[in-house]
Amino acid sequence: MATFRPLPAPLDRPIRIAALISGGGTTVLNLQKKIEAGELQAEIVLVVASRGDCAGIVRARDAGLAVEVVERKQFEAVSDFSAAVFSTIDRSRADLVTLAGFLSLLEIPEAYRGRVMNVHPSLIPAFCGKGYHGRHVHAAVLERGAKVSGCTVHFADNEYDHGPIIVQRTVPVLEDDTVESLAGRVFGAECEAYPEAIKAFALGKLDVDGRRVRIR
Repeated sequence: MATFRPLPAPLDRPIRIAALISGGGTTVLNLQKKIEAGELQAEIVLVVASRGDCAGIVRARDAGLAVEVVERKQFEAVSDFSAAVFSTIDRSRADLVTLAGFLSLLEIPEAYRGRVMNVHPSLIPAFCGKGYHGRHVHAAVLERGAKVSGCTVHFADNEYDHGPIIVQRTVPVLEDDTVESLAGRVFGAECEAYPEAIKAFALGKLDVDGRRVRIR
């Protein structure tokens, strides 16, 4: 089992965040909105995209954020791709890496154990793992007839949607829900849960004991 080492003490400055994207970048824009509103003491120092054609690149740059592209398709091995991603992050001196709609599997270096978070649009361990991303998650929730769904913020490890859970938020599944309406409700929960987890991390309030995270 991976060893997670969150920050042991509160930072005396805004936390430096590197955000990884593969799509529209809406999660990054929400974090930036929280920062600009004074609700999150943080700075997004770098956005890394795994695809050169994803819409989030333009959106992030329009928001004034630095963007680098590390194309997943240019690397045969996960290890080589991961090394390139984290080498790029190293140069940004980020305190925390946030997976923000990042769809590629990563191998996390030892120096970053406990410094990589992910948000997933379901209540892990339900509807998670390889293939469960974006609208596929919400379609599966509706097909199964679940009465509640939600989001999960967790520490990332070297498996999909597997690391210790930090924060979860629930939302109802309504009788007339579509994939789009449920996705919108879940994203609203993500917009609150992710900043909450980042704040707790920056304040040194997260204790990890095996698979359990306690917030002091």
